[in-house]
Amino acid sequence: MSAWRTGRPPRSAPRAHQVEIIGGEIVVSPAPAFGHGGIIQDVVDRVAEARVTEPAFAWRCIQGTGLDLVGVQDGYIPDLMFLETETFAAAQRADVLYVVPDQVELVVEVTSPSNAGNDRRPREHRKLTKWNGYARSEIPYYLLIDRDPGVSRITLYSIPDGASGGHLHQDTWEFGETVVLPDPFGLEIPAAWRPWA
Repeated sequence: MSAWRTGRPPRSAPRAHQVEIIGGEIVVSPAPAFGHGGIIQDVVDRVAEARVTEPAFAWRCIQGTGLDLVGVQDGYIPDLMFLETETFAAAQRADVLYVVPDQVELVVEVTSPSNAGNDRRPREHRKLTKWNGYARSEIPYYLLIDRDPGVSRITLYSIPDGASGGHLHQDTWEFGETVVLPDPFGLEIPAAWRPWA
């Protein structure tokens, strides 16, 4: 049995990448590491559990799928998106290539060392980020799981202001607390996560 690969791969090792348009610029990022994907899987598992145990739970989630922000001329690959069950089914029946903001109720991003700045609220001198794009597209909720050891925080942004490209409200949790997504989700997610190494 081979040992688990930890740390960064050797320079010669092939790596997958994803390409997005953020703030009008083409951004190429390495594929997420296992710990990053594990957090997304924890959220997916919690949604699956709610779908089985709570008959009124009306949400599905999808990961690794493109989001066409045509209104702001960007295109993202969010770590995870929540869609109403009926919207999800309609998109499947139509065999859509990407979903659009009107179909999405919540997006989830988990930060990585190489591109955390693309997910966060921009600094004053910085270009537009996904934080702005999600607000400008008026996606109702944006859950940012920031694994930076200097931050280690989960923030739920809401009340997007399309005109300013910002969010008017936020709730925060520390790692180890339970994230409580408000109505219309009514979902609790244990956040027993760790910062990146």
